[in-house]
Amino acid sequence: MLFRLKILWNFMKGNRALYMRAIIAVGIATLLSLIGPLVLRVMIDSIIGDKPMHMPGWLQSFIQSLGGRSVLSMNLWLGSLILVTLTVVGGLFLFLKGKWSAIASESIARNIREQLYDHLQHLPYDYHVKAQTGDLIQRCTSDLNTVRRFISIQFIEVGRAIFMVSAVLPIMLMLNVRMAIISMAVVPIIFSFAVIFFIKVKKAFQVSDEAEGKLSTVLQENLTGVRVVRAFARQMFEIDKYDHINSEFRDLTYRLIRLLAWYWSISDFICLSQIGTVLLLGAYWASKGVISLGTFFVFISYVGMLLWPVRQMGRILTDMGKALVSIGRIQEILAQPIEDIKVSLHRPRINGDIEFKNVFFEYEERKPILKNVSFKVKQGQTIAILGPTGSGKSSLVHLLAGLYDYKKGSIRIDGLEVKEIDKKWLRQNVGIVLQEPFLFSKTMKDNIGLAKREVKETEVHEAARIAAIHDVILEFEKGYETPVGERGVTLSGGQKQRIAIARTLVKEYPILIFDDSLSAVDTETDAAIRKALKERSHKATTFIISHRINTISEADMILVLDNGELVQSGTHEELIRQAGLYRRVWALQNALEEELEHEMEKGK
Repeated sequence: MLFRLKILWNFMKGNRALYMRAIIAVGIATLLSLIGPLVLRVMIDSIIGDKPMHMPGWLQSFIQSLGGRSVLSMNLWLGSLILVTLTVVGGLFLFLKGKWSAIASESIARNIREQLYDHLQHLPYDYHVKAQTGDLIQRCTSDLNTVRRFISIQFIEVGRAIFMVSAVLPIMLMLNVRMAIISMAVVPIIFSFAVIFFIKVKKAFQVSDEAEGKLSTVLQENLTGVRVVRAFARQMFEIDKYDHINSEFRDLTYRLIRLLAWYWSISDFICLSQIGTVLLLGAYWASKGVISLGTFFVFISYVGMLLWPVRQMGRILTDMGKALVSIGRIQEILAQPIEDIKVSLHRPRINGDIEFKNVFFEYEERKPILKNVSFKVKQGQTIAILGPTGSGKSSLVHLLAGLYDYKKGSIRIDGLEVKEIDKKWLRQNVGIVLQEPFLFSKTMKDNIGLAKREVKETEVHEAARIAAIHDVILEFEKGYETPVGERGVTLSGGQKQRIAIARTLVKEYPILIFDDSLSAVDTETDAAIRKALKERSHKATTFIISHRINTISEADMILVLDNGELVQSGTHEELIRQAGLYRRVWALQNALEEELEHEMEKGK
């Protein structure tokens, strides 16, 4: 708890002075609200009544300068004017409190939001592969708003409660010790009850918050994969799944509401009982002359002012518990180590000579993905990679782009170890089209020009031509200004892949990687793209991952991976003469093509 409060204090850096001003403002407003009942006491007991005035000497001198008690008794409106003035000035300070706390809390929320977003941008690739997007959104929105509400409202209320208790207790004791003890009797009970309730409710808040995170994840996954859901007619399954998570969240929230209902009911009963006790006993003592009528009125006013803020401590502690849970969930993200990018590392001119030497890589301990992989590539060569699913093809090129760090061995680019090259610089020189292309909900032009900060329209068009998508874009009503929709849902799989290829080609990278990014295009388009790439990228070292023999057959070197090991390497002609995986795949695809041609001829 103290650790999370310290985190909250750190979040408040730069806005603490505003909070201090807000707390001082609420303190002044509280003190002014306490003066009102004392003014009424003087008016009831000493102006209307005949009891002597008990007040500081300077105040008595001031009243005497106005004409004394007789003048005030004939001008009772002056007391009303004082009360109105106190109310107006107190309201002004409450306004300032609200303004300053709102400005500070919004500024803090903005800082946390930016800190979270910045941190997420610098977390390793592996973290985002494993993280649940819906849960991350929940932490960056709902949890952050919980913290913002707490520091905007309840944090200041702590100051109000402290000011109230600190000021009311001495005044009560000064007026009547016995009445003060009776008026304060339940304060320790309510406070202890609030602390116990806080301990109980904190866990309930955490469980409810985590359930809401699961709900957000299910919703996000369903909306993202809505086309798959429709394609397989899984609407009812998804509805049942969402209903199950939603019911779980509802039940946990009901439990939380029941706890809150118990607290408010019991605390209301205790507070109202205390007010009733003070009212009855005070009225009895006032009738017997033990206390004055004005003093009785002060105690009735103060006990209400005192008990409700103390009772409010339960809400403050409750919201604090929820805020601490949210802070913990936010801190879990911020505590994740960011990608180790050392700006002091080398930023050499990259040409494209590459060497893998005895490279080992694993995602989990003792489960190697790549085992003792070694090969050499010269600048400008095209390297194709073939292998069954899970053989380590994508992992190999991800190592080259610095998305993961290899465990053992050596990967050198132009003779320099990849680990010694600045990762940002490395990625600025390695263009990669991922296996699952992602498009932003922007225009065609914006998506293609994403890789280059200041891109010319002619460069966008040229990249689109090479990716065989230029003519397709022009067929749309708005051409290059056509929005692609979220995640590119308005485009076919092949169109998305070609847009992603164009996005990579808009910048001339010395190293290009196509991670099975031609799988959704037809063979004719595939051939056209490869031909255009060969003409344009004769100086770029190019890696192509594909399961199609036709796509990789013209490569300068073909690497065959199986179970994480490099089992074959060579040109197409060399590999089809060797017994092994490549020749089996080549023979199988040839047989399928011949069978398809035969069926087509029969159908004519």
